[in-house]
Amino acid sequence: MRPSWVEIDLGAIRRNVAALRRLVAPAEVCAVVKADGYSHGDAPVAEAALEAGATWLAVALLEEGIRLREAGIEAPILLLSEPALPDTGELLKWRLTPTVYRSETIAAFGEAAEHPVGVHLKIDTGMHRVGAAPALVPDLVDQIEGHARLRLAAIWTHFAVSEEESTFTSEQIELFDRTSSPFRPPLVHLANTAGAVLFPAARRDLVRAGIGIYGVHPGESTKGLLDLAPAMRIVSHVAFVQQLTSGDRPSYGRRRPLPNDHFVATVPIGYADGVPRLLSEGGEVLIGGKRRPLAGTVTMDQVVVDVGPEPVAVGEEVVLLGRQGSEQVTADEWARLTSTIPYEIVARVGPRLPRRYTD
Repeated sequence: MRPSWVEIDLGAIRRNVAALRRLVAPAEVCAVVKADGYSHGDAPVAEAALEAGATWLAVALLEEGIRLREAGIEAPILLLSEPALPDTGELLKWRLTPTVYRSETIAAFGEAAEHPVGVHLKIDTGMHRVGAAPALVPDLVDQIEGHARLRLAAIWTHFAVSEEESTFTSEQIELFDRTSSPFRPPLVHLANTAGAVLFPAARRDLVRAGIGIYGVHPGESTKGLLDLAPAMRIVSHVAFVQQLTSGDRPSYGRRRPLPNDHFVATVPIGYADGVPRLLSEGGEVLIGGKRRPLAGTVTMDQVVVDVGPEPVAVGEEVVLLGRQGSEQVTADEWARLTSTIPYEIVARVGPRLPRRYTD
């Protein structure tokens, strides 16, 4: 078997959910487990989050909700966007909770429902991705309440810059309140992880926590306000060691010379597994509790590491993301080196790497 995998600490997931619960109480926590739980594994993460006190789950796709139901999960599952109109019956069959924001979707659910169905009406308050324009909300509420088998279970919105900029987020909250105040659904929810941490007024009945439950902060602004433990660790092992001379240029493109006569270790993991090719410049891994720089271009299946003047052993553990001893490589570090966000770093970890769950 290939000696590379992803370790997921379900205990860290539980601790993160518990920390969020303490912060936002009495609001409930909805654990967002879309994209295979941000590549952590949707069903194991969902179960751990529910054990830690989350009361809702949320997914992006109908198929993701079905996977959770097939795994035996019975908690309420919110679909964050409208399904295709022909799929409304399938959504109801699997007892998922629909989000709606178009008249035709409400009508489709009204026709497909065989028993009372609660829907969550999403308002676009400035994200401008999906959601009902504020001016349309009264008519959509009337349409929902006009169907014998539909009820307005919630009204919600989504923040665009809650981890970065407070003025616009405050404007979104004000617009949401002006639009939704005539109505009294059982649930109101606005906040994602950053919104829940930075905007107490946005916590309301429910917060939808995504990146935070995986132990990754959405931005610098939330650090220090909430203690989170990263749940993901990407592990491989040294497969081959050789000594090269000063000036040799390992890997594709022969990008840079070795500064001295050094040993180079080959590690069987690459960009097909989610290790960004942009880490070729500046990326480091952990071997023996020490940081070791990459010696050349990240390739599809392998990386080469400059381990210095002393060799390492074949079979020795290599940590690409996560902690080894007192050292740690974080998703934030990879994000800085590759000009992206930590969300993308964890979400792009490939399915070729098996997941191993610890606690």
